[in-house]
Amino acid sequence: MSKNLVIIPTYNEIENIEKMIRTVFDLPREFELLIVDDGSPDGTANKIKELQKEFVGKLHIEERQGKLGLGTAYIHGFKWALARNYDYIFEMDCDFSHNPKDLVRLLEACENGADVAVGSRYCKGGKVSNWPLGRILMSYFASVYVRLILWIPVKDTTAGFKCYRKKVLETLELDKIRFMGYAFQVEMKYRAYKKGFKIMEVPIIFTDRVLGISKMSTKIFKEAFIGVIQMRFLK
Repeated sequence: MSKNLVIIPTYNEIENIEKMIRTVFDLPREFELLIVDDGSPDGTANKIKELQKEFVGKLHIEERQGKLGLGTAYIHGFKWALARNYDYIFEMDCDFSHNPKDLVRLLEACENGADVAVGSRYCKGGKVSNWPLGRILMSYFASVYVRLILWIPVKDTTAGFKCYRKKVLETLELDKIRFMGYAFQVEMKYRAYKKGFKIMEVPIIFTDRVLGISKMSTKIFKEAFIGVIQMRFLK
């Protein structure tokens, strides 16, 4: 069994899922994949099960009924990974906004001392490609806002492309994670920082999805805006 597990939540990713799976398994480092599918009506889960016959023991799927949220999908995946003793656990999107090749760089960052490696758009060398200006500004200033409120030394506080050492997820008491929407990504970093774990940002080029439909919305950002203030009082 590989010691590296990549968790990818999916909902209606039939256009991306096979290419993503094959790209990850073609990387020069060995990774396993856990897809957490929230009842995609487009056949995403069926495609994964079909590919499991080809990638025996490397491709895993957990199916849930209905859209239960990004945070709950990752928490489900984290618990699955910890129960099977993976050393490095990753989270990433299925739409290729996160380049799978950067998984290797995140892994190397953790192997070289980081407890949490963050694929960062806003540290030196990071970049956003193909986003409209309004979306870029909203995302950038959301991270600035989080840093001002929480005093966390991470430039891309809302990033969803990460690698965790096992001990981080073991320590964070996953059942106490409060936010399950967009603010989930902020809370995970904030709790790791408060516990004294070393967070390292790895510059990436974030590219807007080409296929499929984005799940992001202004409503999600508003929920995160309020959630960040509430995080100041987390214990």
